[in-house]
Amino acid sequence: MTDAVLPINLALQGGGSHGALAWGVLDRLLEEPRLRISEVSGTSAGAMNAVVLAHGLEKGGREGAREALNGFWKAISDAARYSPMQPTIWDRMKGDFSLDRSPSYLAAEALSRMFSPYELNPFDLNPLRDLLNEMIDFNAINGSDKIRVHLTATNVRSGLARIFSTGEISSETVLASACLPLMYRAIEIDGEAYWDGGYSANPSLTPLILDSDVIDVLIVQLNPMRREKLPRNAREIINRVNELSFNTSLIKELRALSNLSRLIEEGKVELSEGVDLRLHMIHGEEDLQDLSASSKLNADWDYLQYLFGRGRIWAEDWLTKHLDDVGKRPSFWVEELFGQPRPGSRR
Repeated sequence: MTDAVLPINLALQGGGSHGALAWGVLDRLLEEPRLRISEVSGTSAGAMNAVVLAHGLEKGGREGAREALNGFWKAISDAARYSPMQPTIWDRMKGDFSLDRSPSYLAAEALSRMFSPYELNPFDLNPLRDLLNEMIDFNAINGSDKIRVHLTATNVRSGLARIFSTGEISSETVLASACLPLMYRAIEIDGEAYWDGGYSANPSLTPLILDSDVIDVLIVQLNPMRREKLPRNAREIINRVNELSFNTSLIKELRALSNLSRLIEEGKVELSEGVDLRLHMIHGEEDLQDLSASSKLNADWDYLQYLFGRGRIWAEDWLTKHLDDVGKRPSFWVEELFGQPRPGSRR
């Protein structure tokens, strides 16, 4: 008797080059015959992984998706070879993959605090736009019946999350989801301006919970929830502030789920269709502790390959421990993040 194929939804966080960790996770998940990716919600680098995954699945199934992801990240690295922001010999000797000693990175960091992208990039040049349009068949994604895609961007004027779903996915929605305002001009879609989705939902769980028949949701986390080392210098403080801000939206969604779970346990809310959920999470807190914020801009191929390998290890570890939980029970309990006891089983 063969094992049943289990549908699962994915929620992919953003994180610049750290998105290569999620690439490694996806590569290993695509090898697992017992899992079928049904829907994916992504923000920033997670949005890029989401559309490349969907494109590859539509064009060539699981192997097509693996090849598409590899090709995309290689193209990112190839394009970055012409960037002045490269690791110095001292960065390489230290082995932390950062750009903290790169003169070009330090200069760009200083300029971003004095001039906006509207001043530094008046022609709105963005090589990622050309890369996406060249490599991704957005018509195929929007017409796909194999996988649904949800991308999140932040409306600059309202501050609210805007979720773009299958049928409205384009290079512009991907760029909107990944638009860091100190680096790029806001992306305008239908008269509204958008910044990186991480400010409002990183990633959004809502479409995977309310609009899907699949109960199992696997979060691939790239931003560390906790750092043991107290930040003391200006760069460390700014980096930690950014990490906290890009985790806040996810924590709020998880806290809301925790509160809902508690109310259900207490009999104050009836469990209705559409809100039942089995949460899972893949992360590597130890690896993330060693990665600086500037390493998110390092697209050196050796570095991306290292992250890819670590991501595969994360996924392998999760599959070994929790694959049998899929379709049966959660393997990640929101309550534990907030020091609350796990709810009793409702299944």
